Formats: sequence, structure tokens, C-alpha cells
Amino acid sequence: MATEQMTARINAWDVAQEQFDLAAERLNLSPGLRKILREPRRTLIVKFPVKMDDGSVQVYTGYRVQHNLSRGPAKGGIRYHQDVSLDEVKALAMWMTWKCAVVGIPYGGGKGGVVVDPKKLSLREVEGLTRRFATEISIIIGPERDIPAPDVNTNAQTMAWIMDTYSMHVGYTVPGVVTGKPIPLGGSEGRNEATARGAVYTIVEAAKHLGMDLPSCRVAVQGFGNAGSIAAQLMAEEGSKIVAVSDSTGGILDPNGLDPNRVIAWKKEHGTVQGYPGAKDCGQAEVLEADCDILIPAALENQITAQNAGRIKARLIAEAANGPTTPEADEILHRAGKFLIPDILCNAGGVTVSYFEWVQDLNRDFWNEATVNAKLKEIMVKAFNATLEMSLKEQVHMRMAAYMLAVQRVADATSVRGLYP
Repeated sequence: MATEQMTARINAWDVAQEQFDLAAERLNLSPGLRKILREPRRTLIVKFPVKMDDGSVQVYTGYRVQHNLSRGPAKGGIRYHQDVSLDEVKALAMWMTWKCAVVGIPYGGGKGGVVVDPKKLSLREVEGLTRRFATEISIIIGPERDIPAPDVNTNAQTMAWIMDTYSMHVGYTVPGVVTGKPIPLGGSEGRNEATARGAVYTIVEAAKHLGMDLPSCRVAVQGFGNAGSIAAQLMAEEGSKIVAVSDSTGGILDPNGLDPNRVIAWKKEHGTVQGYPGAKDCGQAEVLEADCDILIPAALENQITAQNAGRIKARLIAEAANGPTTPEADEILHRAGKFLIPDILCNAGGVTVSYFEWVQDLNRDFWNEATVNAKLKEIMVKAFNATLEMSLKEQVHMRMAAYMLAVQRVADATSVRGLYP
């Protein structure tokens, strides 16, 4: 509860701008560039009606934000959540800009969201909402303009509806308008596991740097959704012991180790990880503070704050979620000798394979999963090593190093393009 209350008081956009300001200061960016990169390029707010199953009409609020387009079209997910706000979407769009830049893929940052709890809607109502929202934002999305993808509470089916809606509007099939689609519609092999797989590639590299033996490491995962559950499976395959996991309902602890596959099956059957046989039920905060070597925050923003950062026991923190750590918490963790793989690097596997999917769609040329994973590993390892090199050279923590790399790349692209007119 304390974590939830703290999250409500922290504004994600303030955090995103503060992180940018710290990097811009370190890079000594010109005042003009700072003003350009500090704000989103475009912000679209829509209010749209949806006819419900009972015949009533509800009006929903949706957002699509494009932060920067200097390096290519906007790229970013669409989330459905009752707590979505414009500031949250702006922050996520900015983080996407840096994420694409740090791994070197030719996109700018975008993000979208609808203020809705989709768990309270029927499948038909979710489809109606999705198609109407897609129509509303169709004025700024497109395969060369802005390419949405799945995020919190959206999935491959959501993307299929958006692709179909957009295609019906233009009169021909446009698979490249979204990524994260089902395979039969031009989705990429390996996309579903990409965020978690990319995170684990960076964890493996960080463990080498730190001299940590993964088979003897204990892992805690906060957020047992797509990224978190697959990360737990992949870490178990590396030989690590999963000792704690949590979802939106709460968490479970077992120092003897949890079987991720069985926990996934339990959650599918019961709608929660809690009650899992042999494990102790606990709160989400206890999972963050669990006795472990590696912590993978894979839930929402602002989970690690100045209030709880001092109680985190993990030596290695890998941010599979977007924005889970506040700037104040960053400093506390850094002073305590923790090694943190920042979100814009750690969870960039998802957008990287989204880029692969987009390329495959545009070329109508599709790759097998082994090819996708090999290309993903190459990009993630290269980005990790470049960030680590910057961190050691400039004597800064990994987030500052990743931001310095990313912001410099975007600043260079913005600067060399110049101002129009």
C-alpha cells in the first residue's frame, strides 16, 4: 500500500524530464537543443464514444504522443489502464526516444493510452473501443509516421484490430502500421519473448562484468505479466533460482525456489500468483525487498523510490519495466554499490524486435526465430557494452551513461537536420 501511495504522488513526466536534464547538463547541451528535446513534438488528446453491450454509450479519453522524430518515425506501445494520464504517456514517449537511440534503431519515441480498465469490459466492448481509438489516432499513425505496439493490457489481438481498422480506412492491407501482431498477419517470430529475452541478454553481460555466477544467483521478479514471467523462465534456464514473484494482486516468496512454469499455470487458473502451494503470500513491496542477488522490476513506474531503495538487497537490478526507479532512488542505489541496468537499455528488446517486424513487413521477407534472436543478442550486447564503457569512462552510473549515449545521438540528429523553415 505504501508503494502504491508513493507511486500516486510521483509524476512520471517530472521524473522523465529530470533524468533528461541531468544528462543534458552532463553533456553540456545548448539551451536551444534542451528546449527542443525536453518537450514532445506532438500531443493528441481524443474523447471518443463506445457503444456498450447493454446499449449505453460511454465516452473514453485517449492519448497519442510523439516525442521526437529526428531519427525516424515514432514508435511506442498503447496501454489500456484506468490510471493512464497525459503526463504518463508523455514520459513513456520520451523514454522510447532514448530507448531507440541507445540500441541504435532508426525510430523516435511515441506512446499511446486509453483511460479504461479493460478487465471490466467484454471482448466485444474492448474491440469496439480499440477500433474507435484507432480511427481517432489514424490522423497521425502510419508505417512511415508512427507505429504503435502492445503495452499494458494490450496484446497481439489488439494490434490486429488496429491494423485492420487502419487498412479498411486506406483501402488496402498495411501490416507495417503496427508491430506485435499475430504471426499470420505479419508478426515476427520471437516478438512475444523479446522484451524478456533482451533483458536477460543484458543480465548475462552484467553478471560477467560483476563476476556473478548465474547458477548460484537468487532472482526476484516484480510484475509477473508477459515480460516478468518470461524473464523468470529464461533466468531459470540460466540456472538461477526464482525466490519471489508478484503480480497486481500481491506476491509469493519461497527461498527454496519457485518453478516459473508452474506459477504461470497457477496464475492462469486462479487469476493470481497468491495461494501458490508451498510459497508464502506477501505484498508487492516485500518482493522488491526480497533476499536475492538479482531483482527484475517488470511492473509499472515509480516502484523503487527514496523510501524503499535503501532496503533493496539485490546486487544487480534489471529494469524490465519502464521507469520503475526514481532519480532519488538511483542515487541511493548507486551509493550502496548496486549495479542497475536502466530501462532504456534493459527492456529495449521489445522495440528492437518490433523494428525487425516492421522491416520484415515492409520487405515482405520473414525470418525464423533463431535469426531474430541472434540479431537481437547482437544489438543488446553491443548496446550494453557501449553503455558500460561510457559508465566506466565518465565515472557515472549506468542510467546516466545510457542517457548520455542516447541523448547525444538524438541531439546530433536534431542538430544536423537543423530548424525548418
